[in-house]
Amino acid sequence: MARKYSSKINKIRTFALSLVFVGFIIMYLGIFFRTNMWVMTIFMLLGMLSIIASTVVYFWIGMLSTKAIQVVCPSCEKPTKILGRVDMCMHCREPLTLDRNLEGKEFDENYNRKKMNME
Repeated sequence: MARKYSSKINKIRTFALSLVFVGFIIMYLGIFFRTNMWVMTIFMLLGMLSIIASTVVYFWIGMLSTKAIQVVCPSCEKPTKILGRVDMCMHCREPLTLDRNLEGKEFDENYNRKKMNME
């Protein structure tokens, strides 16, 4: 089965959204320990830390997104942003690259790694 790729910006946004939901779940687990105030407080604080971490990740990807190169996808002709040497279109999942050496090659996220760049 082929691996399903998505754009890096969307992956990081999905991770940040999952941190919010994980934080809520941790906080709800704390409700089961209402009789023990310390355990409930620890769960509430851990959930709050997860939500704060998601805020930091959202802020970071927002800053990173402003520096990303914006191109028009050749397939769907919608504007999309590229992070790194290779990335996927946010709309139609078309492999995109700005590196002429990688044009025509099969898409591989490893092209963005430093070790892969040296070869």
